[in-house]
Amino acid sequence: MMGALERWGSRTLFPDLFELLESPWGMLRTAEGTIRIEDYIDNGKYVIRAELPGMDPEKDVEITVSGGVLCLHAERHEERKEAHHSEFRYGSLSRSLTLPEGVTADDIKATYDKGILTITVPMPESAKKEAKRIAIEK
Repeated sequence: MMGALERWGSRTLFPDLFELLESPWGMLRTAEGTIRIEDYIDNGKYVIRAELPGMDPEKDVEITVSGGVLCLHAERHEERKEAHHSEFRYGSLSRSLTLPEGVTADDIKATYDKGILTITVPMPESAKKEAKRIAIEK
């Protein structure tokens, strides 16, 4: 006889502990509503990496830039059928990020590999200014 954990899958019964620690309010939002990302600056480029496993980037993903904001929108349509069981997931995912000042939308590039969408934004010279350290008073 199959146990409940095997039958339903661990993702249904037990939330991702790291996601809970990352955001204590994470249990109040749906896991399907946002796109998990990481963003960083590497060699004068602003890089955004988004988790979008199982999606077709040509049909399911849209990237737009307007007013200095990059918007990432994806539609999930997934259906799985087995003997005596079927399961489906669908919904919209979205995320918006403010781009560095002076970015030209025509220079932005995107690639998709193994479920990870990587967006590369060249940093304009005006955004590459040297950082100023701020003293902390006691």
